[in-house]
Amino acid sequence: MIKSYAAFEAGDELRPFEYDPGPLKGQEVEVDVLYTGICHSDINMIDNEWGMSQYPLVPGHEVVGRVAEVGEHVTALRVGQIVGLGWHAAYCNECDHCHNNDQNLCASAQGTLVGHHGGFAEKVRADTNSLVVIPEGINLASAGPLFCAGITVFNPLVQFDIKPTDKVAVIGIGGLGHLALQFLNAWGCEVTAFTSSESKAREAVSLGAHHTLNTRDQDDLACAAGHFDLIISTVNVKLDWNAYISTLAARGRLHFVGAVLEPLDIQVFGLLMGQRSVSGSTVGSPAVMSEMLGFASRHEINPVIETFAFEDVNAAIERVRSGQAHYRVVLTRD
Repeated sequence: MIKSYAAFEAGDELRPFEYDPGPLKGQEVEVDVLYTGICHSDINMIDNEWGMSQYPLVPGHEVVGRVAEVGEHVTALRVGQIVGLGWHAAYCNECDHCHNNDQNLCASAQGTLVGHHGGFAEKVRADTNSLVVIPEGINLASAGPLFCAGITVFNPLVQFDIKPTDKVAVIGIGGLGHLALQFLNAWGCEVTAFTSSESKAREAVSLGAHHTLNTRDQDDLACAAGHFDLIISTVNVKLDWNAYISTLAARGRLHFVGAVLEPLDIQVFGLLMGQRSVSGSTVGSPAVMSEMLGFASRHEINPVIETFAFEDVNAAIERVRSGQAHYRVVLTRD
């Protein structure tokens, strides 16, 4: 039996829950959970905001743990290795995306907490190719958020061939944005943070931004017209997207990694004249996760975290709900 914490209905507080995972499958790995980050997506699933939650629901998809047992067909991992697990716990391994190392685009991918029990538990199971070995030099206590927030902001740099000479801006200096600033700075880009908060502006500079722009100052936005090669939006609220598009250079891209639920009000003319584009993405493939971890280790990039004991999971969730977390919350067994 695996001991965990689960929601038993939408919006419920988490309560202790034990379940029998059954025999370990040939390609599966069982992981002793050491740390688990809490992402806002966990709360979306607890509250069934996306309409795909199944209860009892064990959240947790930013998992750091130690391999405890491997299935008979597993050759890439061994007992005792430290691994991470993100949004996906398995892939079909048969589609074109899986064959091309784009497993995150697999239409049949198994979510770690969608019809599957996640990492708010003593143990979690996942297929071997969805787990990524964590290299030395990574702070394990803060590594969990890299498997969701980290890969979410790192993936666009790889997918769109962002160059060290590019000028890149970030909208939203929070759980995603604070990591985007660190990655972009280490990537070599000229980095700008969009923010309306003076305190956030100061912190953005400490995290790697070379410049800040006040989003409430129309003169600031006007001065940035035609400047950025890429803007990464990490927020989940509606903004004046046309104002941001006007700050893109020719062939510039406004890329969404934050889940804005409202329709995008975008004037096509602003895209046509400069061959600008709008796109979006979530996480990345295991191969890109591994690349990200190596890059983070080399450049000493770490999520800024607050820690809670696993038994204080509901207090930790409320901290994330409040929007006051600085910047990610992690459950720990230490």
